[in-house]
Amino acid sequence: MPKGRRSDWRPAAAPTPGIQPDLVEKIKKVQEEMAATQAALENELINITAAGGAVTITISGHQRVQSIKIDPSLLDPNDPAMLEDVLVAAINEAILASQEHAAKRMESVTGGLNIPGLT
Repeated sequence: MPKGRRSDWRPAAAPTPGIQPDLVEKIKKVQEEMAATQAALENELINITAAGGAVTITISGHQRVQSIKIDPSLLDPNDPAMLEDVLVAAINEAILASQEHAAKRMESVTGGLNIPGLT
């Protein structure tokens, strides 16, 4: 080892050009809040009614259908296509509502920052 050199010396990390330390802290906080919000969305349930209230779908903020309730009046054995159409429309509506709910929740976390990929 050359004379006068410490064996534990390492050069300091170069600062990232253009990123201020307070912004880095803000980003870390937003990342933590985003992770917490994502976890919470799994347990947040949205109820959607369709077909004039004849179908109720409960879906999570992670777009997982939890339950489907169907009014018995829709159960016509002579017209299964009608029930199929109603269910497809209701499930699609529930998924869209869940996606919109999740987007609003995430926007509430990232709304104050103008960082590509976070807003």
